[in-house]
Amino acid sequence: MGFENDIKNAIGDHGIWKKKLKSAVDTGKIADEISTIRSDDSCDFGKWLHRPSTMDNQKDSKHYKKVCKLHADFHEKAALVAQLAVAGNKTAAMKMLDVNGEYVEASATLTAAMLAWLKETKSER
Repeated sequence: MGFENDIKNAIGDHGIWKKKLKSAVDTGKIADEISTIRSDDSCDFGKWLHRPSTMDNQKDSKHYKKVCKLHADFHEKAALVAQLAVAGNKTAAMKMLDVNGEYVEASATLTAAMLAWLKETKSER
């Protein structure tokens, strides 16, 4: 049950970021440092994903490697939105947050990959 909860919590936590970023666009401010947002091992999921003991049997799986790459990309896009928002470039930041925007696509792709990983892990039991 731990793995399932970790994935579900990560999906929820990463979903919250869109609200934080939208607020940053509206206010021009964000509580987190851009470098922290960009770091894919600063969030709880990233800490779990990168710690040495994380499901050693999963680290060689295609899902683990794919999720790591997509998670890093998600953080890169989130940092870019925050950077644009803080710089006052609301138009570019909102474009990334739009339905077909780079941030939304990165988030959706990451979520789909995490769900696929979860589904495969469940079917192996």
